Parts: sequence; structure tokens; C-alpha cells
Amino acid sequence: MKLLLVEDSCRLLDALAHILKKHGYTVDTASDGETGCELATTNNYDILVLDRMLPKKDGLSIIKEVRKHNTTTPILLVSARDSTNDQSDGLAAGADDYLTKPFATDELLSRLRTLTRNHPQAQ
Repeated sequence: MKLLLVEDSCRLLDALAHILKKHGYTVDTASDGETGCELATTNNYDILVLDRMLPKKDGLSIIKEVRKHNTTTPILLVSARDSTNDQSDGLAAGADDYLTKPFATDELLSRLRTLTRNHPQAQ
């Protein structure tokens, strides 16, 4: 399963990429929103994991751009912003799920499995 991970914290990006690869995902990474958006709109991914607050282009903008291309790729938005309004904004922008930081690795993996189960084209 091919996954795009966009996260501006290099430590978290590297750690998550390592964990996801260990669990069988093929992972492309980006540390800014502009690069992440370019990858998301020019490559085929089974799932996107996007940080909400990114340099150059935020996660909500990436989601909107991806959805303009009529893709149904599942998107998990990850953020330290945990208010109900923040979560609602992320889901309204087109994210399929919203995970607040900090999170447990098992929760991330469970949500990814759920998203791919609910989107058969992602398998």
C-alpha cells in the first residue's frame, strides 16, 4: 500500500515513515505543503496522511487541491489543533478522518486500516 506522509517536523516525519514502512507501507514523504501538494496531485497513492499546519501550504489547502482533481483517495489529517471547530473544518475541507497530536502509533495504524477498509480502491 502506497502512502504519502506530509509532516514538517523532521523527527516525527522520519519516525512515522520508519514505523509505517515496518508495517508494510510504501512511504513517500514531504516536509512542506507545497512539495506535498505536488506529490499528492501528480502521483497515485492509496492514502494520504497530512499535517494540518505546514510551511508553504497548509494541510487544508492540500486537501482542497487534491479533491479538485476528483480523487477519492482517503485522507487522514493530523494536527495539534484539537478543537471541535478545527476538526470540523478539516473534515469539511475533504479529510476522511482527523487525528490529534500527540497520538499513539497503534491509533494511527488502526485509523489507516479503517480508512483503507472503508475505501476499497485503496487496497
